[in-house]
Amino acid sequence: MSFWQRVLRRHRPEAGPITLDRRRVYLLPTRSGLIFGVVLLAMLLGAINYNNSLAYALTFLLASLSIVSVLHTFRNLHRLTFHAGHPPEVFAGGPVRFPLAIENRATERFAVAIHHGHGEPVITDIVQGELHWVDLCLPTQRRGWLPLPRITVSTIYPLGLFRAWSYLRFDVRALVYPSPAPDQPLPIHDTDGGATGGDIGRGNDDFAQLRPYHPGDSLHHVHWKAYARELGLVVKQFGAIHSTEVWLTWESATERTIEERLSQLCRWVLDAEAAGVTYGLLMPGHRVDPARGEAHRRQCLEILALHGIVDAGHE
Repeated sequence: MSFWQRVLRRHRPEAGPITLDRRRVYLLPTRSGLIFGVVLLAMLLGAINYNNSLAYALTFLLASLSIVSVLHTFRNLHRLTFHAGHPPEVFAGGPVRFPLAIENRATERFAVAIHHGHGEPVITDIVQGELHWVDLCLPTQRRGWLPLPRITVSTIYPLGLFRAWSYLRFDVRALVYPSPAPDQPLPIHDTDGGATGGDIGRGNDDFAQLRPYHPGDSLHHVHWKAYARELGLVVKQFGAIHSTEVWLTWESATERTIEERLSQLCRWVLDAEAAGVTYGLLMPGHRVDPARGEAHRRQCLEILALHGIVDAGHE
């Protein structure tokens, strides 16, 4: 087995936690360290040429400091333990946040850089005996599973002459839901025997739908829970609907493309849950009986997020 095969095998995704032992921390001189070494060599040649004892002393003093800095750079990462948290839900187009906890049982660590390949690295100091949390944000462009990419942990503390680094690959991924479409009224019709029916009009009997807020609407009808969930300022519209459940079907979304239909169904799931309506989901290959609640909402959104996607598992 070649050297690179051993390295790649060692850094396959792991469940965690991951502790940086001596075999996981690599160390090489930086560009500044190489220049510093060339300067030390020139100073040593000058001391030999002129047989100057003070030049010898200065050269060996600087060389000893650089050697000591190797140990401090290595120890700044050695024995750190990393835990990957569960990412919160996210919709396509928004950033997903992967929480990462760093456990430090030794002395305080300084200027530890954490980079995951997107944006600028996070540079932080880690206090002894505390669990330090760092958020790694990744952009999302499409629905489906988004694995946490390889993380590089590095440091050039204390003198910047050497760089110590290590790789982390966690077996963690986030489920990205479809991007919600703009507000549209919930579909009210009978689908596959669903107990729905009636007309949608203005009244004070039953909830009919959510609609965007217009100036002059009563504040009593504003759906504040939906506003708190950052779904926009919407109001409840009541009418004469004598229904106990609403079916959200593939045929009810009249958009042209598959992604547009999924976005519309995603919007209806969020609106129905925010309004407290009992709803079911009916689409090719899946049927979710009418219900409501956080677990039901997540089940529907997961079906929409994974529609037509074959889960090949983790790398």
